[in-house]
Amino acid sequence: MREVVIISGKGGTGKTSLTGAFAHVSENKIICDLDVDAPDLHILLDPINGQTHDFYSGHLAVIDNSRCRDCGICLDMCRYKAILYQEDRYVVDGLRCEGCKVCVSFCPDQAIDFPARHCGHWFVSSTRFGTMVHAQLTPGAENSGRLVSLLRQKAREKAELERSKLILCDGAPGIGCPVISSLSGTDLAVIVAEPTLSGVHDLKRVASLCTHFKIKTAVLVNKFDLNLEQFQNIREYCLKNSYVFLGGLVHDPAVTRSMVERKVITECNESPMAGAVRQVWKRIEDLLQESR
Repeated sequence: MREVVIISGKGGTGKTSLTGAFAHVSENKIICDLDVDAPDLHILLDPINGQTHDFYSGHLAVIDNSRCRDCGICLDMCRYKAILYQEDRYVVDGLRCEGCKVCVSFCPDQAIDFPARHCGHWFVSSTRFGTMVHAQLTPGAENSGRLVSLLRQKAREKAELERSKLILCDGAPGIGCPVISSLSGTDLAVIVAEPTLSGVHDLKRVASLCTHFKIKTAVLVNKFDLNLEQFQNIREYCLKNSYVFLGGLVHDPAVTRSMVERKVITECNESPMAGAVRQVWKRIEDLLQESR
């Protein structure tokens, strides 16, 4: 079983659109959306939820006012200003609470409970391209890196159950905790870059991250014809640093039109872009074979 993660140095490079297209043209795979802070692969793939599970991470302080004697110690000790005094009682602002447990430990009346924090849901769904594992965090919820690890674990279990040979993941943009969680142990990271000055800067950051974790890395430039000078800079950077250079995809309005119809570009066979994406995926499959 091989695992490919599609990532980018920044948002808006076309990472998810390409992941959806790769999901269409690849065979015998499990699809996994690891961009849990802003998931949108489901918009293209229109999943039908088969399983829904709660996701808990960390803890949240909750004041039981029937036990509270309004001493105000919790208000004084909370460095995150998560304790509020409203309508003659103390309450916890859930968006500010960091779960540090200081208020729980110092409450003289043991009036503060500390339950596990419900942060959202994760799903195992059916799509027209195969099984998809994905999630939806509650607004303001954190610990997305832990959720990414959970989704990858469930995707592997599902792949073993269905005897799938590939796990295709839509990773998060940037270099933060969710990206690090999505990269660990993967077989190939495909970085989608854009040919701009900031795009080159962000590409270098995330490529360095892949190098740090010794992940085989390939780079694909989306809309390369918008800036041929930066496209050339990216190609030279890849050659200099031994990253596989997958080439570039032209700017094609057909991609946007297909998204409006909630389709991926490879479902629109009349577009030259569909053929180009298929060729890129064939190259990615060859890279997976070479790394066995």
